[in-house]
Amino acid sequence: MKKYLTLENGDQFVGTAVGDLTKEIKGELVFTTSMVGYQETLTDPSYTNQIITFTYPLIGNYGISLHANQSPTVAASAVVMQEIATTVFHYQSVMTLDEFLKKSGVPGITGIDTRELTKIIRKHGTMKASLTNQPLAKSSFNKTKSVDMVVKSATFSHPSDENPDHVVLVDFGVKANIVESLKNFGANVTVVTPEANFKSIAALNPDGILLSNGPGDPEEYSDFLPVIRELQDHYPLFGICLGHQLLALANGARTYKMVFGHRGINHPVKNLLTNEVVITSQNHGYAVDIDSVSETPLEVTAVEINDHTCEGLRYPGKPVFSVQYHPEAAPGPHEATRLFSKFIGSMHTNGGVQHA
Repeated sequence: MKKYLTLENGDQFVGTAVGDLTKEIKGELVFTTSMVGYQETLTDPSYTNQIITFTYPLIGNYGISLHANQSPTVAASAVVMQEIATTVFHYQSVMTLDEFLKKSGVPGITGIDTRELTKIIRKHGTMKASLTNQPLAKSSFNKTKSVDMVVKSATFSHPSDENPDHVVLVDFGVKANIVESLKNFGANVTVVTPEANFKSIAALNPDGILLSNGPGDPEEYSDFLPVIRELQDHYPLFGICLGHQLLALANGARTYKMVFGHRGINHPVKNLLTNEVVITSQNHGYAVDIDSVSETPLEVTAVEINDHTCEGLRYPGKPVFSVQYHPEAAPGPHEATRLFSKFIGSMHTNGGVQHA
């Protein structure tokens, strides 16, 4: 069965339908350079309403496991691949990628030149696209809506008698491995939504606050910025990805939409305080305007080596810091997981976190 991927600029790719064969969708077309971790990528809430193009030519060769999901459901709206594996080689696999997409109600397309598609995105920037069962006219993009925020309704905890430290995690679209990483480094975790206010968070008696990753434009979360300003005056605070951008906005910096974003697991980041370089996992389409940070009480602590975008911030004199990348990986390298240890350690000292 044929499937049609039509870009906002009028380019069209014709391939073979996989996953949900009947569903037709619109979304923001992005690409990721990750060679592995397709299950974690598809279930990452930061990809909400996005059509993911995998640049690696063969996807799905180790199947789907029961333990790799980063959220209960697939967050991406569709998937684009050059080739989908039909034979699985892994002892933990319980189904193929195609079966997983069908079960999740997610359409996909395979058999197209993803290298050419990626070049188009790099040249023209992230754009809207449609995945349909029939050829589509460019004019149909006029009413495509932007990425929605992820807002959950419940406050829930991950208690452990062995972990004395209590972290309140503000969930803008958190990945499961962030919660697991906090627990592994010795914290009990209570997850709240961005609808929480300072008083309700303080009533939970946290030792520290984590601002999670999430999808969309950080300026859409402006209602929570006053809460961040209160939280940073009372608790150690750690922001990841979207949380990093929100910390910047809360303190007067600016953000902007990138041409095609950073999505992959091989981004080199230099720590400006130690000159150390780490390879990081990233997934974001917006960034902090590095020049605007000089107008705030914040300090830039890290940059991406390839394009010199802002990758880390700290608030001198306070145990408050953030990073644009994903220290919890899933997928990706684990070089930056020690940031969770630094965050937990900041709860035990008056000096706070000195670098990120």
